[in-house]
Amino acid sequence: MGIFSRLGTLIKSNLNDLISKAEDPQKMLNQLVLDMQNQLVEAKKQVAVAIADEKRLKKQWDEQIELSNEWERKAMLAVRAGDDGLAKEALARKSEHDSQQAEFGKQWDAQKKAVEALKEQLRTLNDKIEEAKRKKNILVARQKRAEAQKAIQDTMRGLSDNNAFDAFERMSQKVDQIEAEADASTELGNQLSGDTLKEKFRQLESTKAPNNALEELKAKMGLAPPPAAKAALPPSSARVAVEEDVADQVGVADQVKRS
Repeated sequence: MGIFSRLGTLIKSNLNDLISKAEDPQKMLNQLVLDMQNQLVEAKKQVAVAIADEKRLKKQWDEQIELSNEWERKAMLAVRAGDDGLAKEALARKSEHDSQQAEFGKQWDAQKKAVEALKEQLRTLNDKIEEAKRKKNILVARQKRAEAQKAIQDTMRGLSDNNAFDAFERMSQKVDQIEAEADASTELGNQLSGDTLKEKFRQLESTKAPNNALEELKAKMGLAPPPAAKAALPPSSARVAVEEDVADQVGVADQVKRS
């Protein structure tokens, strides 16, 4: 194989590959159906011309029949007038129209059969085009379904990539860290601002809440006195604090008296 032949084969193969890749089934099917419809329009024009010819031949055939009848009437008129020579001329003209009538009759009959055949072919062509349209719609629907399925599968493959999930995990950990730092900053701000004594009592009350609930449960079960009875007495820690406070006050008073 010569170099030019190989080069030509290479060029044709590359062109065919490009054309194959560029072919969109939906666009190609639409174009094919459009071409078929244009062919149908041209075929209808041809059939219309054939029908017009058939009608023209039928009209000419009818005219020859009328002319033949007219010359026959004239021949009868000549016979009644006793002019046999004129009657023969009229009959000769009638014979010419009879011949024309027979010829136009043959042509009209042949044209009529051809028109019927063309009409049948036109109906077949129209049916095939309608069938092609239905097939086109089915093929286009299949193409779109396949493309949607492929797009979903590509998306799923992209989501199944570990890098994407690792990124989500890192972002989740980062958000957790930011939230923890924000909570710590809020807690530290509350501890270092405002009335610290009230904060201590709030924490004390919050720690005692479960104990109060436990005492209420025991009282409900009959295992301990009601919390209301205990509430009349100050807690041991409070009593100690009160006693120490009273002792301090007494000591201060004694020092004042001595002085």
